[in-house]
Amino acid sequence: MMGRVLPILVLAAVIGGQELSNEPVITDAEIHQILAERIDQKHQSVGIVVGIIEDRGERVVSQGALNQGDPHPLSGTTTFEIGGLTSVFTSLLLADMAHRGEVGLNDPVSKYLPTTVKLPSQGNQRITLVDLATHTSGLPLMPPNFHPKNPANPYAEYDENDLYQSLAKCKLNGRLGVDYSYSHVGMGLLALALSYRAGQSYEALLRTRILDPLGMKNTGVSVTPEMKALFAVGHNSSLQAVSYWDTPAMAGAVGLKSTAQDLLTFVEAELGYRQTPLAASMAAMLSLRKPTRYAGLELALGWHVLSTTKTEIIWHNGGTGGFRAFLGFSPRNKVGIVVLSNTDGVNGIEDIGLHLFNQTRPDVYLSREHKEIQIDPRIFANYVGVYQLTDKMQLTILQNGDHLEAELGQQTFRLVAESTKDFFVKNMDGQVTFVTDRTGMAYMIVLHQGGTDLPGNRIR
Repeated sequence: MMGRVLPILVLAAVIGGQELSNEPVITDAEIHQILAERIDQKHQSVGIVVGIIEDRGERVVSQGALNQGDPHPLSGTTTFEIGGLTSVFTSLLLADMAHRGEVGLNDPVSKYLPTTVKLPSQGNQRITLVDLATHTSGLPLMPPNFHPKNPANPYAEYDENDLYQSLAKCKLNGRLGVDYSYSHVGMGLLALALSYRAGQSYEALLRTRILDPLGMKNTGVSVTPEMKALFAVGHNSSLQAVSYWDTPAMAGAVGLKSTAQDLLTFVEAELGYRQTPLAASMAAMLSLRKPTRYAGLELALGWHVLSTTKTEIIWHNGGTGGFRAFLGFSPRNKVGIVVLSNTDGVNGIEDIGLHLFNQTRPDVYLSREHKEIQIDPRIFANYVGVYQLTDKMQLTILQNGDHLEAELGQQTFRLVAESTKDFFVKNMDGQVTFVTDRTGMAYMIVLHQGGTDLPGNRIR
């Protein structure tokens, strides 16, 4: 719920082995067909906007509406919350300030924070700016003192001092500077450190250094009257309208709002179609690489990099309580993809973005139909437990009355049976299969998502 990082982790796991083609991006009619299936047939979103930039120019394809019952269609100028995609812009700020000589990537974060702020360390090793931008700081996903009074707008009352106070309670995960562990805490802290160094608010710094130079007039933390007039209504996975998010301390992690047109402008600059003073900083972001535990997946500064024998996809996604966002580009093929949805849901649009890079394998990414059946809930006792999907990812299965629930990270999903061993999540691309012994007791679970299977042994 608090920023939708989970799909980044799962997506990285399931697409690492897929091959991406270098064929032309598919037609608008084919994209409309995909969106119509997602919105009108499977009811997995209220509205989706797709933006594409390639050597033939740019185009925007949309389906659905601003809100249920609202006749106004979505367009390239519709405003969406983009959640964790904000971290790409925060990391570009870091690269730009390093390019100007204002900071060093390997500078300790404490150098650019008030002296009263106490940071965790690992022996004599201190957290650096580059550790934050590559999610290798060891800081947790969420602050330990984060207890929102209003889950519908969770960050609204969490301020800068709250974040600073949480750091003294944080315990570092893994090897500092080495092990990948996505952290909203780290990205929020990076934005505050850069703002402290520049003597400007995060939004003012972002506006001066990135948004204005690129001409991104409809992107920001604050919502202008023009953005507000075209702001889509966010929806949860049950297609119910939800609140927008306010992010006073975590703006650099999840706070930006933007449009498909503005994000196409951004990716145009990344691909070199648009000349920009940020070109050197953008290139520097991609020149730094760190490995992950996933095959073919590396970390750049603020970006995830998926490499195959055919191409390389630079990508990031994000989401809030009512929105999802995907942005990716292929430097080799000179293609950029933007996908925005005004509905939240696990892997709700990431598969569409990846499919547009790889139209030769639509069956890999597009979800199939699942039919609910009724089964005896007494069988659920055989499935309840904790399953280890990766070295840092566990899936917990719980029984809640007459149904099962799955907990992954900070999210809980109701599982619906389509057989005695196969379950799915409504309005999402996520299914699980329980592998049992002769007595019917599960000893393994397989998570199906994005067209690939991720198995996990039962550990308790």
